[in-house]
Amino acid sequence: MKINFSDIILFENDDFLLVNKPPHLATLDERTADRGGSVLRLAREYHPDLQAAHRLDKETSGVLAFAKHPEAYRHLSMQFEHREVTKRYHAVTNGIHDLDSISVYLPILPLKNGTAVKIDKVNGKIAETIFNTLKVYRGYTLVECIPITGRMHQIRIHLSCLNAPIVNDPQYGGKPIYLSSIKRKFNLKKETEEQPLIQRVALHAFALSFALMDGEPIRIEAPYPKDFDVLVKQLDKFGV
Repeated sequence: MKINFSDIILFENDDFLLVNKPPHLATLDERTADRGGSVLRLAREYHPDLQAAHRLDKETSGVLAFAKHPEAYRHLSMQFEHREVTKRYHAVTNGIHDLDSISVYLPILPLKNGTAVKIDKVNGKIAETIFNTLKVYRGYTLVECIPITGRMHQIRIHLSCLNAPIVNDPQYGGKPIYLSSIKRKFNLKKETEEQPLIQRVALHAFALSFALMDGEPIRIEAPYPKDFDVLVKQLDKFGV
């Protein structure tokens, strides 16, 4: 996967750089041996002083913010810490759900292996996410997710708690989505196996709102990447 870094830039000034992170690319270099680079590595080839202000899961696409110098990093970090940054994600979930400012407030505990989390009301850390239904399809829902805290896999497990797991997220109960499940007339060529419409957890970081160094508020939106766009367009076409 060859990425031209300047093609994924959404916003740039003297202090910050925001990109539309492609799916299947880690935010930071992974601890294990090099597994195909990271957004940070690409970013530093573009501007050597960039620091990631937050991170997205490897499979998750969307808005990712970098700071160009220590003051900018501190400025944005404090906003994250004080929960003054608004993150809006879009997810396609299994099932039909009518969510209107539904808040899930359940504590999250990372599992020992570090690759998943569970709800733990005794030992978990406070976690809150607000959910809104954007569009309902036959058997699926497009949901806006606004995490108030920033725990690992927070949106994924909180949606699972609403019995609305994200499409293609087997870790938390999400099932793949096939064109045959939404298209009434569907013919698969003989001896071919149908592929899911999206090959990753169907989660996209759609928008990020924060204050620039001079206090001016800004909201940056990331267009859907190709796989998420195809999924939503197929649902719009066949799933209503």
